[in-house]
Amino acid sequence: MTIPAVIEAYFAADDQAQSDSLKTLFTSNAVVSDEQNSHKGIDAITAWWAAAKAQYEHKSEPLEATHADGRHIVRARVTGRFPGSPITLTYRFRLDAGKIATLEIG
Repeated sequence: MTIPAVIEAYFAADDQAQSDSLKTLFTSNAVVSDEQNSHKGIDAITAWWAAAKAQYEHKSEPLEATHADGRHIVRARVTGRFPGSPITLTYRFRLDAGKIATLEIG
């Protein structure tokens, strides 16, 4: 499976619970959409990520990746402290200048 380095770094940061790493991976005006909520900007994204980690103690393992319509789509197995764990989620990344500009999780 081949995915861009910035997306690999996102999953590595997620796996190691390193929120500081996120600041270098996203554009300054990036938007993350998860659980029907949007988080815009680095501060909002790191706050969302930290809250999700604290609540679910989750880890994501990429299973497959494709590229279509300018987006990198990664399906990942997510395990953690939530009903139905593990589940498979789809991560849709749009990159800009080597950084994550948008991320939709669902």
